Amino acid sequence: MFIMMADVQLKEGAENDFKTLFSESNKVLSSFPGFVSRRFLKSPDGSYRIIVEHETQETFMTMIQSPEHQQFHPKLHSFMSVEPVKKMFNSSVE
Repeated sequence: MFIMMADVQLKEGAENDFKTLFSESNKVLSSFPGFVSRRFLKSPDGSYRIIVEHETQETFMTMIQSPEHQQFHPKLHSFMSVEPVKKMFNSSVE
């Protein structure tokens, strides 16, 4: 399993619009081969994180290089106040 986590900072008042577009993009991106899940999380302290799970790094890369992803990516980033901090992992134990 391949996992990408991104810590996200949203602009003031952008949370609801971001969540709506994130949900819409999930409907499209979930159809890609290897897709497992994609979640937008909010912690009690108000910070945000995106977690994407794919079967392999290769299927993840295929998805993010797709025209479908390229359509949503800049729109989602327009709600962010800074670039997200991303980390990528391979699951060691399941």
